[in-house]
Amino acid sequence: MKNSFRIFATCDMGDSINLLRSRGYDVEVYPKPEAPPKSLILEKVRSGIDGLLTTLRDPIDAEVFAAGAGTLKVVSQIAVGFDNINRADANKYKVPFTHTADVLTDATAEFAFLLMGSVARRMWNAERLLRENQWGFWHPYLPFLGDEVAGKTIAIIGTGRIGLSMIRKCSGFDMNILCYDPAYQNHDFVQGIQEIKDLIFARGLVKEKSWIKYVELTEALAQADFVSVHVPLLREGESKMPTYHLFNETTLRTMKPTAYLINTSRGPVVDEQALAKALREKWIAGAALDVYEKEPLAADSPLRDPAIEDRCRLYPHFASAARITRLSTDPTKGMAGRCVQGLIDVLECNYGGDITKMPYVVNKEAFGG
Repeated sequence: MKNSFRIFATCDMGDSINLLRSRGYDVEVYPKPEAPPKSLILEKVRSGIDGLLTTLRDPIDAEVFAAGAGTLKVVSQIAVGFDNINRADANKYKVPFTHTADVLTDATAEFAFLLMGSVARRMWNAERLLRENQWGFWHPYLPFLGDEVAGKTIAIIGTGRIGLSMIRKCSGFDMNILCYDPAYQNHDFVQGIQEIKDLIFARGLVKEKSWIKYVELTEALAQADFVSVHVPLLREGESKMPTYHLFNETTLRTMKPTAYLINTSRGPVVDEQALAKALREKWIAGAALDVYEKEPLAADSPLRDPAIEDRCRLYPHFASAARITRLSTDPTKGMAGRCVQGLIDVLECNYGGDITKMPYVVNKEAFGG
């Protein structure tokens, strides 16, 4: 049986849009790569659409929900985060919204791992040297040396899905691992990783035994050669353990001067003014970021300071930008597939129409008994 739902997508999501159309959905896609103006979103919602496909770039608040009162049935976001969606407003208007957790876990952790190598081994510096035709000799330590990743100590700040995936990857490089998470500690997982490390050492596959353990934040920062951040953004008043500006002058000064900071979590977790100062004054050796306090990164951001460009790698929020992870129509593999599946679940009343049982719906509390 064909469906007649009307959908507006604020960006193209590849073949997953065609999947909806094949089910009879009337889908209009905003054709430009940048975000549509909010006025256009309001116009489409007022026109009586049933579903809205969104990104982190789109402000979805009371104004939007009020415009869709009585007609808008679901907002489905192609992202894990949903800072752009006002949860209280969604609950007030009884509109479920979905996200795409899990499917980008490994891609994001993989990217964070690659960032370590990029900044520590000075890949950007080396390629620029070559491209600018400045490579004129070989020397044991000139014009610069990088730092190895293998065998070093890393602090994993936040041991949720992505943090645990990062741990698995670091284990393959025989790294010692310090774990910190005040809210969630997976001791069974950590024990399993230690057992694998012990076995590899016992079988003679490595020369030195490595370890993993949970510690307090100060210890993690003080001992680590790399610090990789994997926490949600929690502001004052939202949690007893806020993460907003978790990395500030105090915590950055706690790190070793030879250490590197990697952030693929949420931009506001790092105080960018403090980080720029830390790099200028060489409190730490370097940093690599994929997220920022305000996106896109402002032209006058202190992180763009030419004085720190050799030690500060900046990327455009694309840790999950891998073909399968972003665009697969399979909801177990791709963000696009999971995004449209969340939409389908709500509109076609899957799970017996019980929104609290739908796996991709975030604000289930608005629909409980």
